[in-house]
Amino acid sequence: MPKVEKIFSKPKGLQDAPTHYCSGCGHGTIHRLVAEAVDELGIRERIIGIAPVGCAVLAYDYWNFDVTEAAHGRPPAVATGIKRVRPDNIVFTYQGDGDLAAIGTAEIVHAANRGENITVIFVNNGTYGMTGGQMAPTTLIGQKTATSILGRDLVRDGYPLKISEMLAVLDGVKYLERTAVHTPADVLKTKRAIKKAFKNQIEKKGFSMVEVLSMCPTYTGRSINGSIKWIKERVSKDYPLGVLKDATK
Repeated sequence: MPKVEKIFSKPKGLQDAPTHYCSGCGHGTIHRLVAEAVDELGIRERIIGIAPVGCAVLAYDYWNFDVTEAAHGRPPAVATGIKRVRPDNIVFTYQGDGDLAAIGTAEIVHAANRGENITVIFVNNGTYGMTGGQMAPTTLIGQKTATSILGRDLVRDGYPLKISEMLAVLDGVKYLERTAVHTPADVLKTKRAIKKAFKNQIEKKGFSMVEVLSMCPTYTGRSINGSIKWIKERVSKDYPLGVLKDATK
């Protein structure tokens, strides 16, 4: 019998649990990338995640490390408290655009401005997924949602909020990168960005955030392939991918 070598396995940072996410949703992929980065950095016994109100409210069911909950929009405040009390732990928030860019705008701006030594994973799918697909601050102009059935209107609704560009001007922010998970190449870039953001915290370099453009087939009214095309041809044009700031070098 030929020798069989195992070259790929489930990360220890992931639980065995059935998913509650919709087909084609990017959250499952991002969860795995977080777990892989945690395993590779050897920080599973030190890390503490903060789950938001939103589609990822049950993130603690999937990660095999400590995770706590926070009120809607408040993960950066909770992360700040935990990190200051337990500075040797690695603390991160995992937030959607409704959580971070709407009700939690003040929390993310002030945590970033203070230069808190935490890591933020910001999942931007352009809609309120948990509550039925309403328009979010990041919804694009013309994009149809449950509360903008004819498309987001510039005069009525204003411009989409570009959180990463806003935070990039703050002196307390040390690392900001926008990535995506709609192609294999982008998945690999996202993993590298998440791993770098965690390493920055380990090395006490300050506030890091990775914004991840993610698919939401259910509430953008597209097939899985259509959602991938939407990210590629429209969303990534309005929210360009790449490093927005790196002051860690």
